[in-house]
Amino acid sequence: MILSALLTSVGINLGLCFLFFTLYSILRKQPWNVAVYAPRLVSQGQSQQTHDFNFDRLLPTAGWVRNAWEPSDQQLISTLGLDAVVFTRIFVFSLKVFTFAAVVGIFVLLPVNYLGNQLEYDFSDLGNKSLDSFSISNVNDGSKWLWVHFCAAYIFTGVVCYFLYDEHCYISSKRIAYFYSSEPKPNQFTILVRAIPVSSESSCSETVERFFTEYHPSTYLSHAVVRRTGKLQGLISDAEKMYKKLANLKLTQPEHRLKRDGFMGIFGRKVDQLDKYEKKLEDLEDNVRMEQSSLAGKEVHAAFVSFKSRLGAAVALHIPQSENPTEWITERAPEPKDVHWPFFSASFLKRWISKLVVIVACVALTILFLIPVVLVQGLTHLDQLETWFPFLKGILKLTVVSQVITGYLPSLILQQFLSFVPPTMIILSSIQGYISFSQIENSACKKVLWFTIWNIFFANVLSGSALYQVNVFLEPKNIPKVLAEAVPAQAAFFIAYVVTSGWTSVSSELFRLMPLLCSYIKRVFAAGKSDDEFEVPSISYHSEIPRLLFFGLLGVTYFFLAPLILPFLLVYYCMGYVIYRNQLLNVYSPKYETGGKFWPIMHYSTIFSLILMHVIAIGLFGLKKVPLAASLIVPLPILTLLFNEYIRKRFVPIFQAYPVESLVKKDKEDQNNPARDEFYDKLVDAYKDPSMSSTRYTRNGDEHTSPLLHSAEA
Repeated sequence: MILSALLTSVGINLGLCFLFFTLYSILRKQPWNVAVYAPRLVSQGQSQQTHDFNFDRLLPTAGWVRNAWEPSDQQLISTLGLDAVVFTRIFVFSLKVFTFAAVVGIFVLLPVNYLGNQLEYDFSDLGNKSLDSFSISNVNDGSKWLWVHFCAAYIFTGVVCYFLYDEHCYISSKRIAYFYSSEPKPNQFTILVRAIPVSSESSCSETVERFFTEYHPSTYLSHAVVRRTGKLQGLISDAEKMYKKLANLKLTQPEHRLKRDGFMGIFGRKVDQLDKYEKKLEDLEDNVRMEQSSLAGKEVHAAFVSFKSRLGAAVALHIPQSENPTEWITERAPEPKDVHWPFFSASFLKRWISKLVVIVACVALTILFLIPVVLVQGLTHLDQLETWFPFLKGILKLTVVSQVITGYLPSLILQQFLSFVPPTMIILSSIQGYISFSQIENSACKKVLWFTIWNIFFANVLSGSALYQVNVFLEPKNIPKVLAEAVPAQAAFFIAYVVTSGWTSVSSELFRLMPLLCSYIKRVFAAGKSDDEFEVPSISYHSEIPRLLFFGLLGVTYFFLAPLILPFLLVYYCMGYVIYRNQLLNVYSPKYETGGKFWPIMHYSTIFSLILMHVIAIGLFGLKKVPLAASLIVPLPILTLLFNEYIRKRFVPIFQAYPVESLVKKDKEDQNNPARDEFYDKLVDAYKDPSMSSTRYTRNGDEHTSPLLHSAEA
């Protein structure tokens, strides 16, 4: 790719960003768009939009930037929770790292690369210069200037590790402080127990109560046995949909509700649709109650067990409960609203088979994704494209067309294909056996990240070269050499990818095109009807975090290979920091709170990026005929892994469980809390399956509305 093609891509994406910013700053002021651009504030009654006309509404302003920038991390924690702050700290960490990297890369490495003459370009025509002339590929083999890159690799690794350590200190302290400041929560006192050995003479509930009363007599409080409610949840979902349809019908004029009851509404007598749907809703409600009654004995061999103290729950969680390690298996309980109830309908064998199916599906998806990767690589090389489609030769010779195709179109196509990956990984993770939405999203986040690294990074850099050389993977000693040859060659593509997939995607997140269109369509076609239940969206960590971390990998990897990528990354992280803070404050509401458990993903991704950079550096210095530099780089990944081991021992355990010191302090505080007994009363019912609650849609206060099951734990 030549420089003018990159500038074409930059120009297109800058124009789109400016358009999105301008439209957002205008549309967010319109009162009919408040549910699109500030749904969180609407749900909390904090929206201050008025319907009085004001000329200022038609002018774009940047006041939202100041509003997003001002709140401190402590204010964000109290408003949004620790997960949201951890998400923004990924931006902060990346800005620190790549600000330093950009200073070194642009003012030191880039001039060294550009003044090399390995590629022997004519430097008079800068616009038609290949981007390779700005990379390390342009430095002569054996040149002493390569020692500048060697020193930069060491310094950069040290700086990244320092910032990573600093962020770990900051976030771990915030996690402990958040725990101390939080009110008692059910998941702090509760564990999940599975593989309960139930005898034929007693029920699961009786077995659980007998076991924990005997072995945890001083701390055991209550339990809630899980039932198989998959079918019931489907019936309740249908009933809720029917209820909403009825609510809309009641607002419709009586003459508009009349339809014929024959074939396709053409034949037969006219009937009132309201009566028809009320009868269907009654039938559904009866089916729900019958299913609830039949589930009284359909127990899964699993139960949520609650204790009187956090320490009691921690002891039961971490100490094996049985001499047989396959029985009485314990794990941490999620928040009640975070529980993924359909999981409990799966047996152990089904969960085990599901995990195998998920692995096979991920491998198959990875292989299938090579198709768009090969297509994209064909677009980055016009000579290949002319070979595949000879009738396009005339069009491809046009300067504007060639610049758009090579500089903008490949990244756009890859981005569109990649948009299907996060929802697919959520589906795969949901059938894998996790008990909470947060675990599902955490697992999907890891899947999307590694899928992106393999298919967007490795498949692109190795396509057409080492992708089909199986012996490369059978001989690990050849991997540094192959990566050193392939990775710098794709620098131009990844620079364009940052601009296209980064800048435009983060600005479109601000604009929220699809919710805006849905809002307009709803107002046009559902005028006069009651609105459905207002639902505030939650941020998709499983798609956003992998994107941030992948751009971080590109920045670390290409730091000394092609430092031209660094300014574009800085722009992306600056825009993202402000935009996502704005969205967290106005749009998204947390679905759950994990206390920052997504942060270790950031840590391991950064360590992997550094090790990858070191491996490429070893191979590159070997290719550039500086064997001493290649040898002296070898200790760097070893030191990085030692640093990783220190962090893993020092900080990662804090994100896995709270220490006894913290648990005991909180338990002592609760002893003086007058609301402790009231909390215990609520804790008894906290983990009852919501589908087992009574339903009340059409009837009003008769005997049919009484709860069928007075307790889920017996």
